Amino acid sequence: MFPALETEIKPETLSDPYEDFMHHHLQYYGYFKGPTCLPSTGHAQIDAVGKDPLMLSSPLLRSRQLLYDELDEVNPRLREPRELFSFFSSRGPLQAPKWPIECEVIKENIHHIEWVPPEPEYFYQPTGDEKEPEIVGEEQGTVVYQLDSVPTEGAYFTSSRIGGKRGIIKELAVTLQGPEDNTLLFESRFESGNLQKAVRVGAYEYELTLRTDLYTDKHTQWFYFRVQNTRKEVTYRFTIVNLLKPKSLYAVGMKPLMYSQLDATTYNVGWRREGREIKYYKNSADDGQQPLFCLTWTVQFPHDQDTCFFAHFYPYTYTDLQCYLLSIANNPIQSQFCKPRALCRSLAGNTVYLLTITNPSRTPQEAAAKKAVVLSARVHPGESNGSWIMRGFLDFILSNSPDAQLLRDIFVFKVIPMLNPDGVIVGNYRCSLAGRDLNRHYKTVLKDSFPCIWYTKNMIKRLLEEREVLLYCDFHGHSRKNNIFLYGCNSNSRKHWLHERVFPLMLSKNAPDKFSFDSCNFKVQKCKEGTGRVVMWRMGVINSYTIESTFGGSTLGSKRDTHFTVEDLKSLGYHVCDTILDFCDPDQTKYTQCLQELKELLQQEIHKKFSNFGQDVDLEASWSDIPLSDIESSTSGSDSSLSDGLPAHLLNIANELNQKMLLKKTKKKRLQTRKQRNEQYQKNYLMRELKLAEDTPGRARFASTLQKQPTLLKTPEKSSSSVMRNEKPRLNETQLSGRDKGTSLEPPLTNLVLPKNMETVQTQLSGRNKGTSLEPPLTNLVLPKNKETVQSKKPGFTASCSPKRSTNSGLGPAPDVKANWPRTRYPAPRKERSAVAAVYPSLHIYTYP
Repeated sequence: MFPALETEIKPETLSDPYEDFMHHHLQYYGYFKGPTCLPSTGHAQIDAVGKDPLMLSSPLLRSRQLLYDELDEVNPRLREPRELFSFFSSRGPLQAPKWPIECEVIKENIHHIEWVPPEPEYFYQPTGDEKEPEIVGEEQGTVVYQLDSVPTEGAYFTSSRIGGKRGIIKELAVTLQGPEDNTLLFESRFESGNLQKAVRVGAYEYELTLRTDLYTDKHTQWFYFRVQNTRKEVTYRFTIVNLLKPKSLYAVGMKPLMYSQLDATTYNVGWRREGREIKYYKNSADDGQQPLFCLTWTVQFPHDQDTCFFAHFYPYTYTDLQCYLLSIANNPIQSQFCKPRALCRSLAGNTVYLLTITNPSRTPQEAAAKKAVVLSARVHPGESNGSWIMRGFLDFILSNSPDAQLLRDIFVFKVIPMLNPDGVIVGNYRCSLAGRDLNRHYKTVLKDSFPCIWYTKNMIKRLLEEREVLLYCDFHGHSRKNNIFLYGCNSNSRKHWLHERVFPLMLSKNAPDKFSFDSCNFKVQKCKEGTGRVVMWRMGVINSYTIESTFGGSTLGSKRDTHFTVEDLKSLGYHVCDTILDFCDPDQTKYTQCLQELKELLQQEIHKKFSNFGQDVDLEASWSDIPLSDIESSTSGSDSSLSDGLPAHLLNIANELNQKMLLKKTKKKRLQTRKQRNEQYQKNYLMRELKLAEDTPGRARFASTLQKQPTLLKTPEKSSSSVMRNEKPRLNETQLSGRDKGTSLEPPLTNLVLPKNMETVQTQLSGRNKGTSLEPPLTNLVLPKNKETVQSKKPGFTASCSPKRSTNSGLGPAPDVKANWPRTRYPAPRKERSAVAAVYPSLHIYTYP
């Protein structure tokens, strides 16, 4: 409170709401540092204070835009504007994660300590006696945990908010009946958590169902959940029943991770590998859809009434990243050469961070001469091992090591530590909130649907215009192969032949017990054209790689048959930095040696390929002309078709539009064969003639004629020709109607002999509806005597009628009857049609080509 105002302001006066709001507003932006509200009676005094230059120096009315000297006097100079995308403040809290509004989120903050096991954690050695529990399900078990806020099928992301779903958070776990109740209490509604349902099928046995990636029905691999109310020295069995991959590292010795809260607080022990009787097998329950697989294991908890966590791999959340970046921003040394910025906002509104790491240059020419290195991680949110490698890289490059300082002097590092923060927050394994795999959409133009990828690609495009990009690395995790390896792109240039393989070979020499060069692959498959590795390579980055780190461990050197720890992954980040220095060493001795070794390895591979086919080839002269893509096999990466296509919300809009179009206009199926066209024409023709006949006043006379036996009358040639003359206008009309309906434009038929009664005709027509084939069109329709009356009342009826009748009850066939078809328009019938006439001896059939 100002001293000059203390005597004027009375304690009992009420504050003005508008002034209260304005003071809050000014205080928020730093223009007022006083009490939250001032009463309205002090307006004049505040105006007087604002005019007094002595009062401007008061800390209560300081402005952050003005600079003050050491004597605390007002200096009219303004501060430099803040960086455009600066976001961290040492005095402000972290940005809370934003969740889709369908997701319920508990209020507890989940935090785990980092810990390195003192002894190697070896793979599980299967004994062959592991059980394959039969899946019981909730029909015979008891549901003890189930999410009810999972988006339904066909849903798509609409909006987000901090804390997720509004309202009171429900308690999903069962209620314990007393201290003797040993039911486990499950929970997964926290950051990166994934568990949809838990069913108790025995005293200590539980079947677990994982949640698919949001807005999809696929990708169940990542799990991370909490259990409470544990009992020690009791063997529990957990079985995950809906995994989708037919192969897994769990089948070759990988163990799940467990974290005990009591061990962490008491003994400073963190995540460790636990589990026995581990078995990965196919689910016997067949629901008619894609096959499912199960993972089962047993475990004993170390304490009673403990809180424990299980995870597929060491979790690394969005909040973990923010805490790490905040420590960098608050470090006075690291903040000088590491500038965190916001690359963009994700679909849910979470910040995608971009770090620019380089030492300040002394001259503009020195700054322009620096090459660039681009690194990214967590485009697949369930591959947390990529974040731990990135963490190791950042720890080293931001250190005061001479090698780190040298790297910052000669390179500009662009680092995107978490490309898919939305997926990481909600616990997805592979997709973003668009329901699609971001690493298949680097060629996208949908900026609003895939903002993280779109802005990353354009950032690199602008970077290529400024300077050369020496290296692009995207850190991933792999669920079916051990060790660390990478995927690259074979160079099409003779000048850079095999150069893309030098960096991974150097990395394998620097980390021989972790990195396997033999597992690397450089074939560019068509289905991987949308990946970051291939897109950056096509943009001109020769050394463009996807570095894959196993979820399991190593089969190499001193770490053989042991699981990777967090420190192992972080050490690989250091080895990446070391390899960059070797790769760019002015002394090209290492580079040349690696290139020569690669040629020898390639020769051996070619010899091996030809020997497998039983062939011998001389490679002294032309071996380097063999395409490298013919030597390598396809990569074992994930099927990109699983997550291709439009994002979920656009796909829903497209489906709605398609349904509206189908309802608006039903497209008639096109008739393909001539037989189908003829049959359709005959059906339409007969229906039209019958309808005209029924509408005629002489309907009785027409019906009496139809009751007689069908026959062909001898029609004079003159009469037939006159009918043909009358037929021509009808022919044209029929052709036009056939064009409108998509039917064959065949000539109309004459001299049609109808059956005895209408029932026969109706039977033929009903047979048409059932798929029964109607015979070819007939000629010379027989009409009653007063054909003039019928024809006058049925315009367009073109059949001819003979004035003569036979003496018998039926109309006998007339000999030597020939239709007077113009030969120039309708050729004579072909001989192969005679068989059809033999089947119907009473009908004389004319065909046309």
